[in-house]
Amino acid sequence: MKIVVIGGTGLIGSRLVAKLKRQGHDPVAASPKSGVNAVTGEGLAAALAGADVVVDVANAPSWEPAAVLDFFQRSSKNLVAAEAAASVKHHVALSIVGTDRSPDNAYFRAKLAQESIIKSASVPYSIVRATQFFEFLGAIADTGVIDGKIVVPTAQFQPIAADDVVDRLAEVATGRPLNGTIDIAGPEKAPFNEFIARRLKASGDTRPVIGDPTALYYGAPIDDTSLNPLGEARLGTTSLATWLVSL
Repeated sequence: MKIVVIGGTGLIGSRLVAKLKRQGHDPVAASPKSGVNAVTGEGLAAALAGADVVVDVANAPSWEPAAVLDFFQRSSKNLVAAEAAASVKHHVALSIVGTDRSPDNAYFRAKLAQESIIKSASVPYSIVRATQFFEFLGAIADTGVIDGKIVVPTAQFQPIAADDVVDRLAEVATGRPLNGTIDIAGPEKAPFNEFIARRLKASGDTRPVIGDPTALYYGAPIDDTSLNPLGEARLGTTSLATWLVSL
């Protein structure tokens, strides 16, 4: 199958392209670097010609509330229109677990708007909502720096390895459209601050990690239900301990 990966040069996209190629498919890594811009529509028609599936894993360059909303709305509208014109059979989008439970988080609101556009379009779709990636734990820690300490929430957290995300995306992309949403998450659940502390320790970062129930996650309050699947979810197989060995 010809599978176009929007955002195909990023963390998830590049690994997905490689995996699909190993499986014998014809993946196309589409991004502004390759002349394909979903926000402006540049190059979309040519990239999608003959495509069976489109997988959108693109990320917004700015998380400023208005900018991130504009990015996902414009890119999604352009994508579903181009897909309909090209008779694409399946649109797959990577989203976030809890997008509908964190109204104070501008990024989550933008992803929810993206999901709404996909659901209202004519192209059969699958939405894969993932928890946060192990790969971003270090960057998340840096958002909580206060006087040399890392202050982060204590709410329950269930992050997942990027490779496990890629495995599920490949599975969904090469299967029949769900016309619905699935949640994927890591195999372990623990307090947010515990994951952050383990990540920093593994990299030799000696800054103390302080768990604070009132600490914000990207500017928004969270609780035990905010970032984790509440019902059935497909779990990855990579534990944090296994992933940390690869650092």
